[in-house]
Amino acid sequence: MKGLIVFAATMILALGGISRAEDKTPSPAPAASVPWTGDHRDKVTFATNWLAEAEHGGFYEALADGTYALYGLDVTILQGGPQANNRLLLAAGKAEFNLGANLIEAFDAVEGQVPIVAVAALFQKDPVILMSHPGQGRDRFEDLPQAKAFIGREALASLYQWLRTAHGFREENVRPYLFNSGPFLADKSSIQQGYVTSEPFEIERQGHFKPNVFLLADYGYDSYSTTIEVRRDLIDKKPDLVRRFVEASIIGWYHYIYGDNKAANALIKQDNPEISDEQLAYSLAQLKERGIVDSGDALHLGIGTMSDARVKSFFDKMVQAGLYKPTLDYKQAYTLQFVNHGVGLGLRPKSP
Repeated sequence: MKGLIVFAATMILALGGISRAEDKTPSPAPAASVPWTGDHRDKVTFATNWLAEAEHGGFYEALADGTYALYGLDVTILQGGPQANNRLLLAAGKAEFNLGANLIEAFDAVEGQVPIVAVAALFQKDPVILMSHPGQGRDRFEDLPQAKAFIGREALASLYQWLRTAHGFREENVRPYLFNSGPFLADKSSIQQGYVTSEPFEIERQGHFKPNVFLLADYGYDSYSTTIEVRRDLIDKKPDLVRRFVEASIIGWYHYIYGDNKAANALIKQDNPEISDEQLAYSLAQLKERGIVDSGDALHLGIGTMSDARVKSFFDKMVQAGLYKPTLDYKQAYTLQFVNHGVGLGLRPKSP
């Protein structure tokens, strides 16, 4: 009990005392941004977009270390998978929160008149990558447009269209990527899509070499990723519930990437017994080293941050790539209501 009280007090201190200076520091956290003081916990379901993995670690951490409970939440994490479409559960009201992959999904919701809104972005960089074999004439990003490219169907319809218009990639070079790296391993002149936290690990394990890894976020693909999505009616009717889930998740991510995450990883392995400790460790290392979670604006405004300028930048690129008409009201896809308050900044370890 003493540890729980100290933990709660630490979080309160971390959430408070934040001042504003120009545009590089957060606005003060709302007075309500403290752990829950009610006498009950709200039951909510958070649906993810894949099997449990380190890329979901902050959410599992908030569940494992009691952060969600401190915010008055009784959270069930419903993992996704190859046969699941948990986003439909959100749209149907069967889940209160959903993990969105990127801003394209949020824009698609607006285009389809589905009232789903992104309320936080836990990844400042989309972890999507291209990989190539070293020493085969594909060691630079500018070498890649001419290569045979193993690309999945969804990626071909979205990010590859940006690669085509922004960097000269050609659709005639595309071959289907069916989430099997065998064809890439067999063709040393080819490239393959993936995630920086996953596919390079498998290539090293299967092919016994380190591939060249090109994080598309470093080449202008500036979508946010791992967003928290909710229905618009929940924002309208229960904004405090949304706030508590967002802020508790942010705290969970600070704890997962900077603290002791053994309990969170145990829950991940409980949901997904096939994942290995080595994969979890590799993914976490990439999240930290690449600044996927905590970089850019998040260093000043806190994990989960979003900005109007960044969303507009990505939308404009997707318009240029032919994905959307410029008249789409993309601002309906997200809200800054629940982020940019500096929640959890005090939990980041201080530099030596």
